[in-house]
Amino acid sequence: MDENEDLTIERDGSEEDGMSEVELEERESRTDTKLSKLKKELDVCKKERQEHLDGWQRAKADYVNALKRFEEERMDAVKLGTVRASRAFITAMDSLARAESAGEIPASFQAIAKQLHDAANSLGLEVFGAPGEAFDPMLHEALGQDPVGSQEKDDTITAVLEPGWKAGDLVVRPAKVRVGSFEG
Repeated sequence: MDENEDLTIERDGSEEDGMSEVELEERESRTDTKLSKLKKELDVCKKERQEHLDGWQRAKADYVNALKRFEEERMDAVKLGTVRASRAFITAMDSLARAESAGEIPASFQAIAKQLHDAANSLGLEVFGAPGEAFDPMLHEALGQDPVGSQEKDDTITAVLEPGWKAGDLVVRPAKVRVGSFEG
């Protein structure tokens, strides 16, 4: 039945046998009153149903949003844990890099050095900051300026004093650099 369709009661004529005109009118009046009352109750039920449906939909949306928020918070906690573990780990990696660049790693320590590099990779750690890169204050910490001879080298890294480390898109430690400054 359509919501907007009126409810009609059809009579088959058998109820009219032996009833006076007044009795029929009274009966019809009672029937109309009952019908009116039923329509009002139906409207109230429809309104309550819609309110319950709206409330359920809001609750479902709140639940879905809470699940998303919990997942984001969990991922943030994982990132924070990775950053904290990385901060303790990168000083050892810096020392290893200095030893490797000086060629001072004995053959017996090569396997341990490989394990340290693998551990850094598993944490998602990356070294950044190299001479010639554009200076980015979100990634680099400028500790001084060096004069450069051309406009193209202005605001580029001229020397890396300490490499930076990042885990994914999070900077664990900014690179400490010197920046070129063109004064022409």
